[in-house]
Amino acid sequence: MKTTLPSLDGLDLLASAVIILDANGGIVYANAAAENLLESSFKVLSQQKLSELFLNGKELATLFYQAVAHQFADKRLDLVLERMGREPLQVHTIVTALDSAATPVLLELRENVQQLKLDREERLLDQSQANKELIRNLAHEIKNPLGGIRGAAQLLELELPERHLKELREYTQVIIKEADRLQTLVDRLLAPHRRPHIVGDVNIHEVCERVRSLILAEFPNGLTIRRDYDLSIPEFRGDKEQLIQALLNIVHNAAQALADRIRAGDAELVLATRVARQVTLAKVRYRLALDLHIIDNGPGISPDIQDRIFYPLVSGREGGSGLGLTLAQTFVQQHMGVIECESRPGYTDFRILIPLP
Repeated sequence: MKTTLPSLDGLDLLASAVIILDANGGIVYANAAAENLLESSFKVLSQQKLSELFLNGKELATLFYQAVAHQFADKRLDLVLERMGREPLQVHTIVTALDSAATPVLLELRENVQQLKLDREERLLDQSQANKELIRNLAHEIKNPLGGIRGAAQLLELELPERHLKELREYTQVIIKEADRLQTLVDRLLAPHRRPHIVGDVNIHEVCERVRSLILAEFPNGLTIRRDYDLSIPEFRGDKEQLIQALLNIVHNAAQALADRIRAGDAELVLATRVARQVTLAKVRYRLALDLHIIDNGPGISPDIQDRIFYPLVSGREGGSGLGLTLAQTFVQQHMGVIECESRPGYTDFRILIPLP
């Protein structure tokens, strides 16, 4: 049973987790936030020591003994605390030495969710700027010489001797076709920067239904696309065609990743819409935002490329151009939004957040 010291009554009202430890590292108090964070009741926690809570608790245990020895009044640091069979906790940790022999240490844990989210969004924005710079440089370096190569191949074809025309023309056609393929690639990279942003009223569920029908037309068997819509989401100002293309790129990638499950007949995609409240996007606070999830039960994204999936020309699929997610990210950012991704084997969730009026 929790301690009933009057001085501790108010700690249950705090959002951060508070744990009080005895001289042996045993837990003598844990507030409600600590129970929630550690996913365990105080009755269970009170039978454990600090060193038993986490798989990598050595640094925390060292800080505990330093606090007991009054080597500091309080110490703050960020830690990743690993737990058996559960997600690691990324927390800002405050260890405070108390003037009590019975309960010498107070431990406060604050989950770094918001800060991690802001850091991730900032990285995405920096990455997007790098992508745009790469695209401009790529277009400059490839486009002009490419036209010269194609033109030279055409002129060369006109000069071929008649008796060898058939066999030699095969080589000039390879040059022309490959030049055209590269031209198409460059045009796709430049597409979002060339096309005007056409703003109108957008119903996100019309966008979802359009994409759903296109995907089911291409994958009629073995794939189920389940809807989970919040129909109360209001219309917002945006470019409907850009959003259709962004969502189509993500859903199409997911469908291609589900190839094995489609053959087995148990492939599933979920399109879910929700309203997120008090959301910070690109350092701007919005009261409401569209929260759109594209979830699939495929093999997941390889950990080797998870941090780079929005880079141009990075693809986890053989034969993929690596442009679909880059374009999707660009279109969503033009709506002041962001795309986030969480992936593991059997579950991949692309989350699109766009401000709502």
